[in-house]
Amino acid sequence: MISFEHFTPEEGIPIYLQIVRHIKRGVAAGTVVHGDEVPSRRVLSALLGVNPNTIQKAYVLLEEEGLMASHAGAKSYMTLTDGRAAAVREELLRNDARAVIDSLRQMGLSKNEALSLIEAYWE
Repeated sequence: MISFEHFTPEEGIPIYLQIVRHIKRGVAAGTVVHGDEVPSRRVLSALLGVNPNTIQKAYVLLEEEGLMASHAGAKSYMTLTDGRAAAVREELLRNDARAVIDSLRQMGLSKNEALSLIEAYWE
């Protein structure tokens, strides 16, 4: 079962998108794999304290991307091929890297300064 134990909502980002991102980050990290059970809409709604329709919206997006399968009255589960998991990882890495780079550029850092900063915090 996919865990939401470490899920922490962020201000300013719709919760359904945060749920999608949480699951995708699990895919990228290898902690969410093909066949993993997804919490029911009601269970996740109660756990996160959000409307079940919000959970439904997130799950529909995951289904549309081919990452999840649901059947009425049955459990939902992840449907990941190796190629799809790799694509999710690449998408997240690209988006996160762009966001960091944009932020560093806005603060006036050069490429060398940014790389030095990353190296210093990497350790």
